[in-house]
Amino acid sequence: MGKVEGGMKCVKYLLFVFNFIFWLMGSFVVAVGLWLRFDPETVSLLNDNKAPDTYFIGVYILIGAGSLVMLVGFFSCCGVVRESQCLLGSFFACLLIIFGSEVAAGVFGFLNKDKIIKDVQNFYIEAYNENNNSTLIMSYHKVLNCCATAANPCPNSDQNIKDCETGLQDFFNNKLFIIGYVGIGMAGVMIIGMIFSMVLCCAIRNSREVI
Repeated sequence: MGKVEGGMKCVKYLLFVFNFIFWLMGSFVVAVGLWLRFDPETVSLLNDNKAPDTYFIGVYILIGAGSLVMLVGFFSCCGVVRESQCLLGSFFACLLIIFGSEVAAGVFGFLNKDKIIKDVQNFYIEAYNENNNSTLIMSYHKVLNCCATAANPCPNSDQNIKDCETGLQDFFNNKLFIIGYVGIGMAGVMIIGMIFSMVLCCAIRNSREVI
């Protein structure tokens, strides 16, 4: 079987290093996704059975894509070492799938940001109007350092304490921007991976034709 040589051999090693970094980034995405999912503050705000679960959809997409990145990165390293055109071709196909997933997570985080925040705000307002001394409401006040709603502010409260609608907007804006930036960033890295894999696949095919 022909081996890639010269400049293509350099591409081979670069692709191997890239795939190892790719695997590490997949681990990072999974870690970020798990943190966003199991962050004690977020869980305390959305732990109720009636709480909206729209926020977690983007998080689950991120975790799933990150897990797939780790798996694909590992098998791609094997493909580079063995110079397997089949494994590299599968790597390219999987990159397209992951690319779509990461873009979907990023777009979901950005485009649905206002809707997710509004859903959580409405949930808080309903819970507050039903019982403003419940354990759930107290957890909102503690986590967000806020009090009541914009329409019904807390009586005799510190002027520096914001209403919980504003607190929720600030809190989930930060979380959703993380989902968006991580998703879009990983999608950009995958474009580089697809270019490398295409170049190496062509090099392996050409070397075999020469032999």
